[in-house]
Amino acid sequence: MDLNTKDGIEQSPQAIFLKDYSPPAYFIDEIKLEFDLAAGKTIVSNNMQVRRNETSDSTTELILDGQLMELISIDIDGNTLTPADYAVSDENLTIANLPESFNLQIVTEIHPDKNTALEGLYASSSMLCTQCEAQGFRRITYFLDRPDVMSRYQVKLIADKKTYPVLLSNGNLIESGDMDNRRHYALWQDPSLKPSYLFALVAGDLAHIEDHFTTMSGRDVMLRLYTEAENIHKCTHAMDSLKQSMLWDEQTYGREYDLDIYMIVAVNDFNMGAMENKGLNIFNASCVLASPETATDDDYYRIQSIIGHEYFHNWSGNRVTCRDWFQLSLKEGFTVFRDQEFSSDLNSRAVQRIDDVDVLRIHQFAEDSSPMAHPVRPDHFIEISNFYTVTVYNKGAEVVRMLNNLVGREGFRKATDLYFSRHDGQAVTCDDFVAAIEEANNINLDQFKNWYSQAGTPTLKINTHYDSDKQSYTLTVTQSTAPTPGQNDKAPFHIPLAIGLLDNEGNDMSLGTDTTKVLGLTEAKQDFVFDNIKQSPVLSVLRGFSAPVKIDMPRGEDELAFLLAHDSDPFNRWDAGQSLALQELLRQIKAHQNNEPLPEPHALTEALSRAMADTDIDKALLSRILSLPGESYLADQCEQVHVEAIYHARLFTRRHIATSLKDQFANLYEQQTSSAEYDFNQTDMARRALKNTCLSYLVETELDEYFTLCFDQFNLADNMTEVQAALNILSNYDVPYRKQALELFYNKWSADQQVIEKWLAIQARSRLPDTLTNIKKLMQHESFSMTNPNKVRALLATFCRANPIRFHNQDGSGYEFFTEQVITLDKLNPQITARLIQAIARWQRYAEPNQTMMKTQLEKIISVDGLSKDSYEVVEKSLAG
Repeated sequence: MDLNTKDGIEQSPQAIFLKDYSPPAYFIDEIKLEFDLAAGKTIVSNNMQVRRNETSDSTTELILDGQLMELISIDIDGNTLTPADYAVSDENLTIANLPESFNLQIVTEIHPDKNTALEGLYASSSMLCTQCEAQGFRRITYFLDRPDVMSRYQVKLIADKKTYPVLLSNGNLIESGDMDNRRHYALWQDPSLKPSYLFALVAGDLAHIEDHFTTMSGRDVMLRLYTEAENIHKCTHAMDSLKQSMLWDEQTYGREYDLDIYMIVAVNDFNMGAMENKGLNIFNASCVLASPETATDDDYYRIQSIIGHEYFHNWSGNRVTCRDWFQLSLKEGFTVFRDQEFSSDLNSRAVQRIDDVDVLRIHQFAEDSSPMAHPVRPDHFIEISNFYTVTVYNKGAEVVRMLNNLVGREGFRKATDLYFSRHDGQAVTCDDFVAAIEEANNINLDQFKNWYSQAGTPTLKINTHYDSDKQSYTLTVTQSTAPTPGQNDKAPFHIPLAIGLLDNEGNDMSLGTDTTKVLGLTEAKQDFVFDNIKQSPVLSVLRGFSAPVKIDMPRGEDELAFLLAHDSDPFNRWDAGQSLALQELLRQIKAHQNNEPLPEPHALTEALSRAMADTDIDKALLSRILSLPGESYLADQCEQVHVEAIYHARLFTRRHIATSLKDQFANLYEQQTSSAEYDFNQTDMARRALKNTCLSYLVETELDEYFTLCFDQFNLADNMTEVQAALNILSNYDVPYRKQALELFYNKWSADQQVIEKWLAIQARSRLPDTLTNIKKLMQHESFSMTNPNKVRALLATFCRANPIRFHNQDGSGYEFFTEQVITLDKLNPQITARLIQAIARWQRYAEPNQTMMKTQLEKIISVDGLSKDSYEVVEKSLAG
């Protein structure tokens, strides 16, 4: 553990609480930074204009944040301080007896090439780059490293011109030139106020593509995307996505870009997906680089979404930022909602909604029922990096979506205009965001704010009654939320519940002025009565997934099949199919646990056959309807997780569907075959998705002709979408084609880092019994590096989080391997380690012997000397859960 020592006694890392927030004692209005850059040693000169906050006491000390650097000198108003004038600890620099305002200059030395945590300034391949969110700036220089201290930055970068010919930072370039000894410099100035977490610099030998965008007011903005020269041909899609994002934000929110240049840099070593640093976005290379032969449709889609997300942060995060890190969802939840809507407008809204909800149900609902459960606005943390979660991001987006739906599109636009104009250049709170919506729409949202303060997923128990004499239909809804850590009792949420009613022909009934009605559920139990209903209807509930809740409502197979065939709401049509599959799978899981024959899923198979025969159905929607709920989602529907029962039930169902509908799958596969050149568009993406889904079922029959068909697709396809799908399928079968395909793939793409990450992940996901043995070999392979987060995620995280049957092997080998890697990785990169540990955070949900084995590994991890705060927090909460 990363232990603090006080009076000789070791103490566990201490939590920070929202209730203890206080404004900064000092403000830093201007900062001038000078970097003498080199990978082995960088000298940082930090010149700050500091003034005391008028509300603080005149005796208040200045306590600056700082870690892992060597202090060279401190000057105040030109006077050099001696060590007697200040105090330095592992976390802080403290200076007392200060005037009301003063100039503070601090010179430090840092070592980027030794920074494996990838926070602050670090080396990635041959370049230097930064990652300062949330608390990385304190690894660069001493500063008030908190988001409510907003400053204007001027940055001078000095470096060897041959090694680092490109020197970038935030804002606008105002001067550059050559210096002695083959060195050069660049001077950047950002006119906007920003917190330290948005600071960025990049130095390296980089190529770039350039484009321009004309804003709605007629300003010309230069757009540049930087990467290593060998990848420059893979930047076009990202640039197109950037221009689409800028136009969409102008048209949808009236938000215009404010600097003269917008830059994106792709780096290979990055803890996150991307970072919205003002004017200089730094991206994980996997979230930027794409070409048809190296990137899948999913990659193209994700790049478009993430480019949009980081650009939208220019207003929802940069111009208006969060007061403290407890308010993280203020910028992230809002911006995820914005990027989801952007993707919906550019592609299929129905499929985007399904995919967003799938992430929420699989990952966020699980987090809500785990020891790491926390509200959208957490009330405490030990290490803030552990709270970059699906709750803060994705559930936070659902909270914003509910607000949007409550006030309508026009009301929401009116509210965001008020929010941006009122708080431009400020650091604010979630309450400030909600207040703008209340004021702009004359609405009270006091109860709604429970979504920000209460953890957990509400469950809605629904009962219905039709009175044929009165021709009335009554919907009784009861909401409840299970206890979560530190919150045993929950107040009722304000839940917008969208419903529709179908007649016996599958047509929507009129509900006033529309066929979908949004009910406002505000009480623990509430009745909703519908009059003039001529026949007993079929309820379509939670249309469009109008709130992040679970539905408890008994449904028969016939009713679910009816909704799958007829519901006009695409999300609910898909959800009916998932619910039907879930019923069949839960019966099979129970049968497997009782050592009984598994019942054949006839109702599900017939329903899927009818869906495949529907010539009007959207192909992307059909592909998702045909996909069964995953093992992780199935585990969450079980009172206790029996990994083998879930695995065998799902495999049995897939094989039954594949065998029963083999001819339909074969015909549908053939219909999706096209000789057209690859293009990233909605129609072709849907066709490829359906083609690959059909292929996966055909190979599940284990007939030789379909193994050959799969290998042929692998060899002949001209795009990575179809090549990777075929390789994914073959990786699960012990057939000669599998080894041949893996070797061919590696030999072709060994020099492409992003493609090799796919190769590693495919093998980590394989359901074959020797997967763990193969992973151990791959860790010694030249393509793998423990210091590269993408490689760790591809191989280790994929195995631990996406391959339950092999990771949770009852011999405990997966857990022992996991602990060995966690202990090694924690010394290199605590952020990535903490996320990996969450693979066993819900150990109490599992049946024996898995439960005890996982607990043993957690106890082993927490006993390690020098364990990071990041990992300690996750393990401690997991054991206490």
